[in-house]
Amino acid sequence: MMSAHRTPASHRSAGATAMSRRRLGGLAASGAVLGTGALLTAPSPGAEARERDQLANPGFAEGLSRWRLSGQSSSAQVRAAGGRPHVLHLEPAAGQEVAVSQRVVVGRGGERTLRALVRAGGDGRAASLELRSRNRTDRVHVPVTGAEGAWLELAVSAPAARGILDITLRVSGAEGAWAQIDELRLTPDLASRTVRGADLSGIPKNEEHGAVYTAPGGAEPVDPVELMAHSGATLGRLRVWVDPADGYCTPERTVEMARRIRDAGMDVLVDFHYSDTWTDPGAQHVPAAWAQHDPGQLADAVAEHTRSTLTLLRDAGVDVAMVQVGNEINPGMLWPHGQTWDVDPQDDVEGAQWENLARFLRAGAGAVADVFPAAEVMLHLTNLQDGIEGLTWWLDEAVSRGVPLDVIGLSYYPYWHGTLADLQEAISTLGARYERDVIVVETACPFTLEDDPRAPFPNIVDAETVLPEGYPPTPGGQAAFFRAVQDVTAAAEGGRGRGVVYWEPAWTAVEGAGWDPEDPSSGNAWENQAMFDFSGAALPEVLAELGATHER
Repeated sequence: MMSAHRTPASHRSAGATAMSRRRLGGLAASGAVLGTGALLTAPSPGAEARERDQLANPGFAEGLSRWRLSGQSSSAQVRAAGGRPHVLHLEPAAGQEVAVSQRVVVGRGGERTLRALVRAGGDGRAASLELRSRNRTDRVHVPVTGAEGAWLELAVSAPAARGILDITLRVSGAEGAWAQIDELRLTPDLASRTVRGADLSGIPKNEEHGAVYTAPGGAEPVDPVELMAHSGATLGRLRVWVDPADGYCTPERTVEMARRIRDAGMDVLVDFHYSDTWTDPGAQHVPAAWAQHDPGQLADAVAEHTRSTLTLLRDAGVDVAMVQVGNEINPGMLWPHGQTWDVDPQDDVEGAQWENLARFLRAGAGAVADVFPAAEVMLHLTNLQDGIEGLTWWLDEAVSRGVPLDVIGLSYYPYWHGTLADLQEAISTLGARYERDVIVVETACPFTLEDDPRAPFPNIVDAETVLPEGYPPTPGGQAAFFRAVQDVTAAAEGGRGRGVVYWEPAWTAVEGAGWDPEDPSSGNAWENQAMFDFSGAALPEVLAELGATHER
């Protein structure tokens, strides 16, 4: 979790990346949902693509030729929109449905993915791209962007297409729902989410202060770790603090939780904060025990803390798949020695702060290699809302100083970090520039704006918070947005988006288990973004999206 601290102005993005300019052709905002375009070509009933493994008229330059229409003809138009000359615009009347489809011969087939540029409005479940092969339908919903939003890449995969593949573009449901689709491509691969994770760090403290978790409907008590795994999670993330005042998230307590994650069949991601409490863009404080260390001693302490914690895990029989060397470290860590934002030039002689930070990061990464040579080292950044240039500036500085980097971690909270298009742009750009996979290691969204009356404490997301269009603070809206983040990540250009981790889905409001490790009376500002309701009952909609495939 992070604060709203922002990147220095000198590092903020001045515009779209070259990828965005090339792909989107310079977006022209539309003043109305329908625009002024008219139906360019009447649909041909029974139209079908005859070419093997190819879509006919995939960019709608010939209107709806070769596409079959279902629904009112006035609900499907081809027009100029969003800076593109030929776009399929689907907009049915409220309560109605419109779909266009095409049949492709894939023969023996195998893996097939339908990719498209999309925009949508209304409801996050209203519009979808679908593939049907051999009685199996794979479906992905078009994320809501709004009428002036940027285009998104979207992909839906059929893992075992064979013979005939039916492709459908569909909009149905709520009033105001519409979708625009362009540049369809059919490719022989899969757009998959190999990481489907949950940060489970707060569970021990919650449980020991009386939290009870139950199955949907409140029927039977459940182990939240096992529930996450059963729901499809493949990875559990755990933060590590050095010497926290409340005694939780210590190396020893991390071993206990890591065993539970391992026993549930999930991989383990260890998130080192190198502090006694939360670190994020607004706080990267040195642990009390290291307060008098000089930079060399701090590097040694980072290495020893990392090595000893991982050794405890290894000796307990826990394998570690990934390790974060620092948490949301855009501003550096172990301030002021490793601070990279808001630095007094007189204190940063010849880039001393950056040299210190690189030394700390190399020390942590070296310790990871000593204990778990196969584990991936992650560098975790945030503040996407400040532009891609702030992220590339930071990573360029780190890589130029020999900091190991196997995978890039990002935080993405929709009320802080911009749009889904901003997220996808970051994943595509960073993946291509550094030739590394990207994982969204923190995200969340609310199922309500209410506060738990049993343990009242002001929520981070409340009635004053601006939430993304099309994703209301309901269980359904929470589930739809979580799935949208996963789909946008997996579909990012270049195929480097590996997956998403939901942050603290089991942190329900329990007296004594608040956010401040130094204050037992502190409360929980997060319970309305958990995957459990205020009674502790699991929310089935969002849990289903934790490990869902495209098949529906």
